Amino acid sequence: MTDTPILEIENLSISFFTRLREIPAVMDFSCTVRPGEAMGLVGESGCGKSTVALGVMQDLGVNGRITGGSVRFKGRDLNDMSPEELRRIRGREIAMIYQEPMASLNPAMKIGRQLMEVPMIHEGLPEKDARRRALEVVSDVKLPDPERILRAYPHQLSGGQQQRIVIAMALMANPSLLILDEPTTALDVTVEAAVVDLVKELGRKYGTSMLFISHNLGLVLETCDRICVMYSGEAVETGSIRDVFDRMRHPYTQALFRSIPLPGADKTTRPLKAIPGNFPLPHERPPGCNFGPRCDYFEEGRCNAQAIPMLGVPGDDRHETRCLRTHEIDWSAPPPAASRGDRTEPGRVVLRMDALRKYYEVAASALFGGKEKRVVRANETLSFEARESETLAIVGESGCGKSTFAKVLMGLETATSGQILLDNRSIGDVAIEKRDTSTVSDIQMVFQNPFDTLNPSMTVGNQIIRALEIFGIGDTQATRRQRMLELLDLVKLPREFADRMPRQLSGGQKQRVGIARAFAGDARIVVADEPVSALDVSVQAAVTDLLMDIQRDKKTTLLFISHDLSIVRYLSDRVMVMYLGHVVELGTTEQVFAPPYHPYTEALLSAVPVADTRVTKQHIVLEGDVPSAMNPPPGCPFQTRCRWKSKVPDNRCETEVPPQVTVAEGHQIKCWLSDAERASMAPVFTVAAE
Repeated sequence: MTDTPILEIENLSISFFTRLREIPAVMDFSCTVRPGEAMGLVGESGCGKSTVALGVMQDLGVNGRITGGSVRFKGRDLNDMSPEELRRIRGREIAMIYQEPMASLNPAMKIGRQLMEVPMIHEGLPEKDARRRALEVVSDVKLPDPERILRAYPHQLSGGQQQRIVIAMALMANPSLLILDEPTTALDVTVEAAVVDLVKELGRKYGTSMLFISHNLGLVLETCDRICVMYSGEAVETGSIRDVFDRMRHPYTQALFRSIPLPGADKTTRPLKAIPGNFPLPHERPPGCNFGPRCDYFEEGRCNAQAIPMLGVPGDDRHETRCLRTHEIDWSAPPPAASRGDRTEPGRVVLRMDALRKYYEVAASALFGGKEKRVVRANETLSFEARESETLAIVGESGCGKSTFAKVLMGLETATSGQILLDNRSIGDVAIEKRDTSTVSDIQMVFQNPFDTLNPSMTVGNQIIRALEIFGIGDTQATRRQRMLELLDLVKLPREFADRMPRQLSGGQKQRVGIARAFAGDARIVVADEPVSALDVSVQAAVTDLLMDIQRDKKTTLLFISHDLSIVRYLSDRVMVMYLGHVVELGTTEQVFAPPYHPYTEALLSAVPVADTRVTKQHIVLEGDVPSAMNPPPGCPFQTRCRWKSKVPDNRCETEVPPQVTVAEGHQIKCWLSDAERASMAPVFTVAAE
């Protein structure tokens, strides 16, 4: 690693111009990326991370403009380059990987042709050499059968495979700088772990410098050498990973870490601390320190008196902070005790599933009306109980059957066989239009995608009031409106949002409206399908606290569907792990997060990025994708990806579905491993002593 920077951003300011005003998106931003170095850029949605990346690419659109500072690539200022020079650099010297892989792929063109175009256009390579290069790079990103991949169209690949192709495309011209904008947000945690491993390995192989944009501090810890924390358009702290993670020197960085569920956090004894207040709009920033109104250490007349410059932290490697009080704050002091709630004790069983199956019949060629029928086995013999005041988490990769089971519970689908009992009443074969109002109000859902769940022509307040009307909450319009305003308070939305339309809200704000509406009818069971996946980590803490507060007050049963095992560990009382329609492990949170594990649970835990330098993890990367539910493997559903399979004699894993084995009271595992083999399992996580 030389001292000459690949990328040097100095005092960069970027604004977007509308008919009404200039909106400053990035202000006085500086960072340096050296050859072979990976820089992580983190912060909440709207803080300017992606705008910085687009500024480096000189791709700000017609309304965006660099209003100050410089962006130098290999010593040359990109602002001074002609459009022709920029075209030669983009894609060849600087490549960018976007959050959604299909946005970068042409759906009508085969993968091979899309990859070959990069060296053919940028380097003038003949078609034969370009195809050889494409084969080599597809092998580098560890995709099986590269020849078949090159002949495939994008829709024939899974999301993880599409993202690997986009990475391959970015690496085709061997760029000096690779910008990754949330490259794993849409992927399962196991695929995310494989992609992150791949990015690190390829960075070492090609010597590529990286600017890694993410809201996930754990991913940045695992991927990057240095980190830059942004807040409201500014860099507020930058330094090496160790310096910032272990010796943070800005109140916002500290507040971020206190709002994420690190090992040791507990919803009752050590609850998360949400950041107070709301993120400022670009044209409503406060004077002085942007973080001042939300800061625990704010000093009137000092912190808001003037613009705050970046200041060096003595003794650390290029460690800087935008805080005037950094030398006065006791950074080693424990956080103030957050308000604790009483631990909820699970009550009586309110929901029971008994050998639930959900199969779909589809035509072999549904598009062209083929006659042969195939069966999709979405849920296979699901059995569990859920109690009053309990949080049961359901985890697993995409395609494991989590959302299908939720649809059957809600009445959006009916069960193929088995039973769903609500207070000993069978509801599994009753569609939602045939359920009475009481049953519908008893079971409500918070959906994963907030964009599709709100009526675009009704105000936020009216949509919540409509739910209150349907379920008979409140005697008068004034009473219902007051209850609606209280629900907005609970989900940390300003009361004036009641008069806004959904299009005026961000994705995270829409999700909070969905949560408020789900709880409007005093639901007894709430199915939360990835309810915080669209929210910033600082808002996640507030929303999870909200869920717990309502649960304590109403004794709600919460079925929490998630792929984020950090949130699951913090929030849940029990955990159910699903794979290809089967329940492969079920137990209390303590049981599931400690050995013995089901081999799939072990791999899931290993894939979780943890934003704590004290944590050491086993390195287990699952190869391949979840098999198709239309053509599941024989025997154990997990046997095609299991690293423990060789420990089981007689190839039993490949021929027989294992039974559900009780390994401790309340802890069940569906696996052929012997007691001795399970006892030999080591913990996935180990936390070093302070």
